[in-house]
Amino acid sequence: MQVCIAHLYPELMNLYGDRGNVIALERRAAWRGWEVEMRRVGLGDPFDLGEADLIFLGGGEDRSQQLIFRDLLEEKAASLRRAVEQGAAVLAICGGYQLLGRHYRPAQGDEIPGLGLLDAHTEAGERRLIGDVVAESPPLGGATLVGFENHSGRTFLGEGVTPLARVRAGFGNNGEDGTEGAVWRGVVGTYLHGAVLPKNPALADYLLRRAMEHRAGRPVELSPLDDAAEERAHRALLHRPGGRR
Repeated sequence: MQVCIAHLYPELMNLYGDRGNVIALERRAAWRGWEVEMRRVGLGDPFDLGEADLIFLGGGEDRSQQLIFRDLLEEKAASLRRAVEQGAAVLAICGGYQLLGRHYRPAQGDEIPGLGLLDAHTEAGERRLIGDVVAESPPLGGATLVGFENHSGRTFLGEGVTPLARVRAGFGNNGEDGTEGAVWRGVVGTYLHGAVLPKNPALADYLLRRAMEHRAGRPVELSPLDDAAEERAHRALLHRPGGRR
């Protein structure tokens, strides 16, 4: 069976090794015997996101976000919403995560509308939230997530969205309420860079299962993999000084 992964704006939205997330997804699918069709979708590319089983949008600098914003909002929003409604999985990192919310309120200037896929909004903060993150994820059965964050935006979730995790170390969504990331239907947003999936196989497999079930139209059980290397990378960040809380 084949699974289709759409990588949005790979040249513009690739901070801190975010491209490593699609590599991890591709490898973990292939190791289980699934063929992967990787579609790299840039500015102006007419690919229908409704054909994808998993959609990835990485983080980017403010200039990159401004470049993709109109294309995403005017050219790809409808097919992205349709994909989510049909059960596709989505992973959005940092700036990509912010764009999925209702709006971004900068320190100066007009409010910037988002796609509204997530009941969340982001406000500019006075200082950047930077460092390693350790968090526990109830949606992933209590699995620990690790990664690196560097963002000035503070994201606040609405009642219809579940936090991806609760922060043990680091700042998370806003440095105030202890939440990190968001989950709604098959959509996952997070501030974790690094790339996040190679160090967190539980999250990678959560997304792959959603994508494979979307393709197959039925429940899918993932065969176990040897995650020794992934677990070593996970523990290396978990046991750094910032993670010991």
